[in-house]
Amino acid sequence: MKKTRVVVVITGLAAGGAESMLLKLMQHIDRKRFEITVISLTTAGVIGPRIEALGIPVYAFSMRSGFPSPLKFMQLINKIREIGPDLVHTWMYHADLLGGLAARLAGIRSLAWGIRHSDLSVDKNKQSTLRVVGMCARLSKLLPRAILSCSERAKRIHIEAGYCAEKFSVISNGFDLSQFLPYPKARESVRAELKLNSDVLLVGLLARFHPQKNHEGFIQAAQEVSQALPNVHFVLAGSEVDSTNLHLMSLIEKTGMSMRFHLLGRRDDVPRLMASLDILASTSWGEAFPNVLGEAMACGVPCVVTDVGDSAEIVGDTGRVVAPGDMDGLAHHLIELLGQPSLRDVLGQRGRQRVQDRYEIGAITRQYENFYLRLLESD
Repeated sequence: MKKTRVVVVITGLAAGGAESMLLKLMQHIDRKRFEITVISLTTAGVIGPRIEALGIPVYAFSMRSGFPSPLKFMQLINKIREIGPDLVHTWMYHADLLGGLAARLAGIRSLAWGIRHSDLSVDKNKQSTLRVVGMCARLSKLLPRAILSCSERAKRIHIEAGYCAEKFSVISNGFDLSQFLPYPKARESVRAELKLNSDVLLVGLLARFHPQKNHEGFIQAAQEVSQALPNVHFVLAGSEVDSTNLHLMSLIEKTGMSMRFHLLGRRDDVPRLMASLDILASTSWGEAFPNVLGEAMACGVPCVVTDVGDSAEIVGDTGRVVAPGDMDGLAHHLIELLGQPSLRDVLGQRGRQRVQDRYEIGAITRQYENFYLRLLESD
């Protein structure tokens, strides 16, 4: 059987939701049917070596932010032409624009864009990013044959921004239930690591430091929870979420409860850390399809989230949802669930089943494979 050659072009391969989903897709895609090459416009980051370890070639073009180097762009065109893929799938705005143009100039007809963001507000995005979004909206009728979104809300928002509605498909993110699962020993080991008693309740926010993630809102809600419940601590993990982040440290110190907060930075043991939590919070202003929710639910951990992207749809009746920015409401639900361990158990079991039914990585990967084959059939 002749393999379908796919080139994935992504903006970068640092630790993030889109990059992690790409890694999961590469781990599970049928390599007997698909021959994959991954191209990063910037660096190989921490995800690139993990993809290469699967035997998948990764090329990093070290493009700088801002105006792209014409030489690098020509090298990108030549690399795509050299690989000669049957189709190109770009991930994230800058890759959609530059990777899409390069694919077309390399003679590739079957091109799909990837949308993985759902908040286009002026105050929470770089002006340069919004300019790229505007260019992509104008080019969406001409450049890609299909546009793949990871969330229904992201699809609607981009259509409202001018993207071609007829080209959209939606495939949710997927989760490996053999990796993320309830693990009672994690509860004990993480508390021992943090030098906490075994009965301490933990609320987590696992997100890189970025205005969209609203760490300030989480700290505000945590302060309210702390005043109501003395036996609760707060775990924050993600890129730049550590003691060297002076802004974050200042916000925490102002609460007068610094000993309740644990800043762990970027972690390589996310399944263990997730399984140790009593509740996961998501305070974001904007998401498309946040991976941390599916990961927490797969671990049997209920989630309290803001209604952004597809968060409410992911959580369903297994957690609690508040309006974006409603940190009083978020704190109220945290207090509610922290005070009811039996309810947390029920919601946690229900959440894992929901991930199994809707977002299991094997089934999601089959959807990607079928999307690729349909794209080629339309050629």
